Amino acid sequence: MLARSHWQREIARLDPETDYERIYRIMLAHEFPWDMTQALSFALFRTYAVPSIGRLLHQTGELERRTQKRYDDTALLLDEVSQHGLDSEGGRRAVRRINQMHGAYDIPDDDMRYVLSTFVVTPRRWLDDYGWRPMMPAEVRASVRYYMELGRLMGIKAVPTTYVGFEALLDAYEAAHFGYDEAGRRVADATMALMLTFYPRIMSRPMEVFSRALMDRPLLDGLGYQAPPTAVVAAARAGMRLRARALALGPARSRPVRTQDMPRIRSYPNGYDVSAMGTFPRGCPVPHGSEVNPGSPEPR
Repeated sequence: MLARSHWQREIARLDPETDYERIYRIMLAHEFPWDMTQALSFALFRTYAVPSIGRLLHQTGELERRTQKRYDDTALLLDEVSQHGLDSEGGRRAVRRINQMHGAYDIPDDDMRYVLSTFVVTPRRWLDDYGWRPMMPAEVRASVRYYMELGRLMGIKAVPTTYVGFEALLDAYEAAHFGYDEAGRRVADATMALMLTFYPRIMSRPMEVFSRALMDRPLLDGLGYQAPPTAVVAAARAGMRLRARALALGPARSRPVRTQDMPRIRSYPNGYDVSAMGTFPRGCPVPHGSEVNPGSPEPR
């Protein structure tokens, strides 16, 4: 068994300015595999609360008609990059496929920058609240460097260069743009329904409530979700902190956790080809020139 501090000592020997991919890979596969998966899932929920993003995802139809495949494709494409490297053959193919999909839609650069910021900020905030330890400064910097480079390869302009910059971008964008839209709500419901299938059926209702208990008020309001009772929220978050304390007492993970090996990835039992993943749309399905007018429904 590896000492709990094994990977922290490894990261301390690395330079986040040049070894950012190695550090980020350790975070994903060894130090925080479950936490990073959950945090990145909640990052996606945040994007649904931006009406322009939620509406686009709804009008493509993919996340509602083929939710499992879209979830798998997103996870595996991002994993291909992080596992093998941004400049690896597999990484380049995955980024090319991502760019081909995004290029078919008229997506504002502001929305692209915001989505990128959720991948930087949400994991750090999650680990601050629920991780067995918070991110070290080298891990924070490595995350920033990793997504700076990914953003460059995706052609996103004016990507922040510091964590403070990413955090300020996320908070300002959500303050300006979070708002209820029925289309975003439908995408969120479809994603939630899929995630509940990852647990025994008897746990579906408790896990749905548990998920809402971990959402902050702006996200709940943006999706039109009702906040669970205060006592339930407190219990859910206390349970997460107890889990973190228990993990801190265990050994470090020696074998890496790979996305493709997770049981929740179900679309490719016989393997997959990165170049064939995702969607192959012909033109943007979203009509442009119409103003988004978020409503204010009663939470459901």
